[in-house]
Amino acid sequence: MLGWVRRGFQRAYERVLRREIGDGPTHVAIIQDGNRRYARKHGDDASDGHRAGAETTEQVLEWCEELGIEELTLYTFSTENFDRPPEQQEALFDLIEQKLYDFADADRVHEREVSVRAIGEVHMLPDRVREAVEYAESRTAAYDGFTLNIALAYGGRAELLSAARDVCRAVESGTLDPSDVDVEAVDERLSRKPVRDVDLIIRTGGDERTSNFLPWHANGNEAAVYFCAPFWPEFSKIDFLRGIRTYESREKSWQRTRTERAVALVRAVAEVELADARAVSGRLRGQLPSSGADEVSAELERRTQESRTEQSAD
Repeated sequence: MLGWVRRGFQRAYERVLRREIGDGPTHVAIIQDGNRRYARKHGDDASDGHRAGAETTEQVLEWCEELGIEELTLYTFSTENFDRPPEQQEALFDLIEQKLYDFADADRVHEREVSVRAIGEVHMLPDRVREAVEYAESRTAAYDGFTLNIALAYGGRAELLSAARDVCRAVESGTLDPSDVDVEAVDERLSRKPVRDVDLIIRTGGDERTSNFLPWHANGNEAAVYFCAPFWPEFSKIDFLRGIRTYESREKSWQRTRTERAVALVRAVAEVELADARAVSGRLRGQLPSSGADEVSAELERRTQESRTEQSAD
């Protein structure tokens, strides 16, 4: 009886959260922490915790589809994980290999046209895992309905260092002019394939740090971050929806700040030259949500009316 009541409450709360969420993020990245601690909590082996976490991953894919999220990146195996005991590494490699083949052959992956990609220093992985990566990528290469990035042998600092070295080599060889070193030049040298900027990072397991995860795509985009206590196998749809709500709250605050800055800029320019203010206003309106664009237009109109009043008085 108590379990039925609890499930009913959870479903009701999910509906409440869902109504509070608008369009949501485009790209969510998740640090799946707590698999081993979950296993210890239940008296199981670490591999059992990772298998339980893999089930959560499949649920998250369904939630992303429900919410219209277009890209998901999962921090599956970091470069630091190579420091774990060999038997733990082998168990993880077994699971990663199996899941890559499972994803590549799953009907729902092909029905939804999911593109499975690995990012990170994949060459550092065992041959069998690399073969599974190649199989999953080749089987889903033509799809663009949804993008699933599996971060394997991944480290954000190493990724940036590798991109910087590639840029230096290109400049030294003469294939890249120093004046052409820009965001795009770095972006195309990150990981094995570029990914969208990250809108939201979720970390489970209670730790409040992003652990060197996607620094270029997340920090550069000022992504929202949601930390939560449940271990990854315990991560629920309610936790996921709370993360999305955190993103939307953060996004609304950021949009408000950008609008205030845009209005202040138009006001400052208009005090010097109204024609310049119109040009600035036109550019800014295209970078703001409709409400922000309306505020910029209202400020410009107010300044225009003040200018006309001053001219009439003269």
